[in-house]
Amino acid sequence: MKKAILIIILLVFVVAGFFGLRFYNKYFGNNVEKDGYVLIPHKANFNQIMDSIAPYIKDRESFEVVAKDKGLIANFKAGRYHIQSGKGNTDLVNMIKAGNQTANSFRIGDFGDMYQMIGKVTKKTELDSLHFVNDLDIVAQEKGYKDIEDLKKYFFIDTYNFFWTVSPREFFAKFEDQYNEFWTSERKNKEQQSGLSREQIYALASIVYKESGGKKDEMKTIAGLYLNRYRKGMKLQSDPTVIYAINKQTNFKESIKRVLYKHLSTPSPYNTYANAGIPPGPICVVDKNSVDAVLNAESNNYIFMCADPARFGYHKFTASAEEHAVNAKAYQDWLNSKNIK
Repeated sequence: MKKAILIIILLVFVVAGFFGLRFYNKYFGNNVEKDGYVLIPHKANFNQIMDSIAPYIKDRESFEVVAKDKGLIANFKAGRYHIQSGKGNTDLVNMIKAGNQTANSFRIGDFGDMYQMIGKVTKKTELDSLHFVNDLDIVAQEKGYKDIEDLKKYFFIDTYNFFWTVSPREFFAKFEDQYNEFWTSERKNKEQQSGLSREQIYALASIVYKESGGKKDEMKTIAGLYLNRYRKGMKLQSDPTVIYAINKQTNFKESIKRVLYKHLSTPSPYNTYANAGIPPGPICVVDKNSVDAVLNAESNNYIFMCADPARFGYHKFTASAEEHAVNAKAYQDWLNSKNIK
């Protein structure tokens, strides 16, 4: 009798252990077959969520059971989620229910206009570019600006992290905070001393950035040169402003490697060969160094600059028209030798 009882008890433990192990594996055992990211939109249904996750897990059926048991159908949060090796069904369900999504990196480069930038950014967001543009246009108008282009000065070149579900207002708020932090009392004092408006500073900073190729070495020298031209009443005659004017007309579809004489008359308020003074706004998104270069411009007597073929990416500076003509001739000869049209 005792032997029979012991056998029954043992069988109970074996059965309990078997079902306990099945329960543990179903809820907590590793069910991830490969690492990856899934995108779950706000309006996703349960089948869409399952279809998104299925390629990364070993057992779809067990995940579906746990997901339903834990109420994922009614309690999921949209986002970009990292499916990682070693995770079980409960880990995955809890991650999606809690909205513990993984941020994505966004590179804000020297985009010519806001539309160009948003077109790139929204490749990594749930919302499309039209939605982003429309919402940011509303933000611009609320701040008293004409349109989205007037927001360009709030952005700096750098790499940033955002969630896939970021809204246009959340996106802009991050850059507005950075903009406000950048404009310290010290920088505001230098702004007043410069005699330039904030818009003029950004416009010059964009020219400095483009002329320097983003390299910090010459930025202050270039800024000093253009301020000299501006204060002497000379046209700035910056090639990047001509390229920008043409790009705006062609929606940035034309690649210009060499500014020719025929380009110099391109009708645009941004063309500094055709118009005197500082352009009405920046010709690109700038970095912080280029703004600081304008605020801390080098004191020099230069009014001419020309690319230096002997030092790619750098320039020769001079106050002499004669010397500049020699430098320009050397550069033109170099372009011709490279067959750059």
